[in-house]
Amino acid sequence: MTEGTDTVVDQAPPTPKPPRRGLTRRTWTLVISLAVVLVLGLLGGFARVPYVALGPGPTYDTLGQVNGGDVVAIEGQETFPTGGRLTMTTVSLTDDVSLFGALGLWVSGRYALAPREEFFRPGESEQQVRDQNVKAFQDSQTSAEVAALRYLDYPMKVVAAEITNDTAAAGVLQPDDRLLEVNGKQVVTADDVRPALETTKPGDRVQLTFEHEGERKTATVTLGRADGRETGFLGVLPLDRADVPFDIKISLNDVGGPSAGMMFALSIVDKLTPGELNGGQSVAGTGEINDKGEVGRIGGIQFKLVAAAEGGATTFLVPAGNCDEARQHAPEGMRLVKVEKLDDAVRALESLAAGGDAPTC
Repeated sequence: MTEGTDTVVDQAPPTPKPPRRGLTRRTWTLVISLAVVLVLGLLGGFARVPYVALGPGPTYDTLGQVNGGDVVAIEGQETFPTGGRLTMTTVSLTDDVSLFGALGLWVSGRYALAPREEFFRPGESEQQVRDQNVKAFQDSQTSAEVAALRYLDYPMKVVAAEITNDTAAAGVLQPDDRLLEVNGKQVVTADDVRPALETTKPGDRVQLTFEHEGERKTATVTLGRADGRETGFLGVLPLDRADVPFDIKISLNDVGGPSAGMMFALSIVDKLTPGELNGGQSVAGTGEINDKGEVGRIGGIQFKLVAAAEGGATTFLVPAGNCDEARQHAPEGMRLVKVEKLDDAVRALESLAAGGDAPTC
């Protein structure tokens, strides 16, 4: 090769590399990403979380009908026409919630999440909880009936509601027997039974006078001992019941808990008295009630207010213990009426129907 001359040396062409077999890095990244999304989707859709979702539940007009029959039916006694609505409100509880389902309900703004253990105690089955709620609902109906008829001055009686096994009353009294006298003292209300035994001690013999299936009977029993008591133990749970010749039947299925009691009591009062207690308006409310007409605090008031507003109610009867919470969640235009006793609710509705005022939260 001559010095100073630019030259190009011919070389053999490079041997082509064989094509790479298998998936590229980008494809692997895509496959892994899709797999992760799929796994998360399955977990979110099927994995259950230890929470329940609470939200507005169904409402029922206690003056109306359900499944072709009156919600509150009174048989054997004259009743009066009613108008408007007296609506009981409920809370829906959704159990067995998936992760995505829980997030969806929460994001909707209509539901709240609560730890499942607050509603299902460890070791309790769903059926056991359901049975407890049904019993509480049935007890609320009985308390509502007694409270309403007591308010209307119907006569009362005292019955043996429950009898403890292996006690003085067992084998002598039967459920629903009417108690007339205990230890020589007349029994007019359930509150009379315990004072009648306050001077006794275990082993004392006392006389019971009672009525069984319409027949008056007398028996002498030996009082037992109960933990924490110095007085003799009879072993009977006395409860007040209305002594009336007519029947009241409340028909609602798939509803649990005690918080409808006040609205049932108002419906009974309305049907047994002339005029429209609510002035023909749509009134909703809630509240547990005992047989003396005292209205107790309930849970889920914020959801019940939403359900009431969506049902067209403009007035809501609020247990006094729920007033603070109710004010924070009251829908626009909803009148909140404060209630401590059945008497308060009746007087408030009568006042509003006449164009007057009522105690508010």
